[in-house]
Amino acid sequence: MTSRERFRQTMRYGRPDRVPYFEEGLRDDVLERWHAQGLPKDADLGAVFHTDRRERVPVSLEPIPAMEEWTATSECLDELRRRLNPDDPARFPKDWAAQVAAWRTRDFVLELPLHRGFFLSMGVHDWPRFTEAVYLLKDEPLFVREVMGICAHFAAQVAERVLSEVDVDFVSFSEPIGGNDGPLLSPATYETFVLASYRPVLGLVRSYGVETLCYITYANARVLLPGVLKAGFNCLWACEVNTEAMDYLALRGQFGRGLRLIGGIDLDVLLSGPEAIRREMTRVIPPLLAQGGYVPLADGRVRANIPFEHYAYYRRLLEELTSA
Repeated sequence: MTSRERFRQTMRYGRPDRVPYFEEGLRDDVLERWHAQGLPKDADLGAVFHTDRRERVPVSLEPIPAMEEWTATSECLDELRRRLNPDDPARFPKDWAAQVAAWRTRDFVLELPLHRGFFLSMGVHDWPRFTEAVYLLKDEPLFVREVMGICAHFAAQVAERVLSEVDVDFVSFSEPIGGNDGPLLSPATYETFVLASYRPVLGLVRSYGVETLCYITYANARVLLPGVLKAGFNCLWACEVNTEAMDYLALRGQFGRGLRLIGGIDLDVLLSGPEAIRREMTRVIPPLLAQGGYVPLADGRVRANIPFEHYAYYRRLLEELTSA
């Protein structure tokens, strides 16, 4: 099977030859540390560990140029609309037509990112702006709805542009909505201001035949998940979260086959050594693998404090558990 076929079969609860092996990319500081630990500088990790190729459609989702000032005014909304112009040449690579042609015969997984989530849509880039955005929910709710509506309309236009030319394998919405203690918005507030704006975009994406709609969260978003699934998402990718609160076995037990899963292996266990790694991976992977709809993966990018020996053990054990 190709990587693309493997991913689609997995998300359809089909019978892939094995699950996809994804890798979030190894940063230079990680490789530098591993070289100091004895990894040869000319080592080809791709040849040592099987990895399924995955690419993202290179589209810019940010206002161009960036919004430096935000005021709860119609002028600010008009400026946001102008800067979220889907036809801005800077949104897509100059060789877009060539990339589209190449993607039509690809054998790898292609992801279309469509949304940056609530706080980034509201221009939150520091604590003062975070405070302003939270107050706006109470003081200027219509303004917040307008902002999210503008961002959703932009996402829909981007989706139309891409999906009319490319058959992607999944779309993703990124949602850095809180921390390990939970989301910073209540389920009711999140439904009113965020999910209500996502629904039309998800409906449009489904109309183009995209089957996997992935919610990528960087928080303990468990209390939001009933609404997230009801809105139309059917896949969760939780990154660098409290794995006890977002335990994938418990989530599958609660939500069933309607929730496909990517990730779920606590990255922190890679700090502890082989015994802890094996204990966690044998707890999570076999039962979810038996149910299907699961891509096992460490729940974040590997950091420089993780020894290469531990990473290599994780990758070897992953192949052992998923090829059995």
